Amino acid sequence: MTAKGSRPITDVGTLKAFAHPLRMKLYRALCVADKATASHLADQVDEAVSLVSYHLRKLAEHGLIEEAEPQSGDGRERWWQPSSEGVSIRDGDFRDAPDKAAVHLAATRLFHDQRAEMYRRYLDERATWSAEWNAAAPDSESLLRLTAAELDALRQELIALVRKYDERGRSAEAAGETEGREHVALHVSGFPFRV
Repeated sequence: MTAKGSRPITDVGTLKAFAHPLRMKLYRALCVADKATASHLADQVDEAVSLVSYHLRKLAEHGLIEEAEPQSGDGRERWWQPSSEGVSIRDGDFRDAPDKAAVHLAATRLFHDQRAEMYRRYLDERATWSAEWNAAAPDSESLLRLTAAELDALRQELIALVRKYDERGRSAEAAGETEGREHVALHVSGFPFRV
């Protein structure tokens, strides 16, 4: 991975390339794997290797992923890795034209649909997880009364807290402490609403 931190997506072309259902799944799977080949990812998303290779190249064209050092002696295998620690997409970068706003809205809906599907899959598989994991998995709703500035401050504090735990987990794993460690998705949405 060449870049630390999140890569901002600020142009419609990159957002369209990223906001494809299969590309989003591939990007997420690659972030989890850190490095993988098209054949490894094809097994995970249940698609043909040729189709996965095509979509990986599209992600690479937009700088979202990059080639990685080969992880095996097979020189025919092309390894990929995320080009940054994640992406960030800000509403303000897409508000200046209706077509840009429409692309941003469609992308956001896709991201939330996929997150909801991930959570539904967890619910369907809940019985296969230990009582410890089920007790640790948060599922809550808070109805707050805030200003936009307070919600933004809360967002920033949550991001900092998530980064702290991510760094802690990555450091422990790098030190060989892998026992009991699983991939964890944490989805947080905060938004104004009217009753």
